[in-house]
Amino acid sequence: MMSQQVAKCLMEWTPESSRIIRVRFYSKYRKLTLIHVYSPTNDACVENKDEFYEQLESTMQKCSRHDILIITGDLNAKVGKGTNEESEVLGHHGRGVRNENGERLCEFCEMNGLVITGTIFPHKQIHKATRTSPNGRTKNQIDHTMIVKEYRSSVMDTVVRRGADVGSDHYIE
Repeated sequence: MMSQQVAKCLMEWTPESSRIIRVRFYSKYRKLTLIHVYSPTNDACVENKDEFYEQLESTMQKCSRHDILIITGDLNAKVGKGTNEESEVLGHHGRGVRNENGERLCEFCEMNGLVITGTIFPHKQIHKATRTSPNGRTKNQIDHTMIVKEYRSSVMDTVVRRGADVGSDHYIE
């Protein structure tokens, strides 16, 4: 569902796989390509994870290099806080401890010139958690927004919106 104004800006949308959709929009200065994903969980087999990242890489290659590229979605990746060596990809304000999917995501971002925006800005822990377990005890930051490094300065903030009711155990980032 999108507003009529956004619908007028829609150029094309392509379901790349059952886990990836690519959408392209007209915008004021440049065209925008948004890739939305649902990554295999940390417990999934290595082959499924490899296949997902290969599909994501293939999808990125289909995008115009002149577009602003943003990737969002449930990446099931805990990236934690970045080190000084990772500052090109990851900020110092992530939540939790990095897991295997987090390692994969950080490597993917480094290889493809992406920045994980939810780790750049300082916020209270409650405004970083994108998913709460059914028992309410475990809060994780596993949904992420990434942008091409070239446009990092265009991102003013990335914060979790806890008030939106989207019928999910995830919050909107």
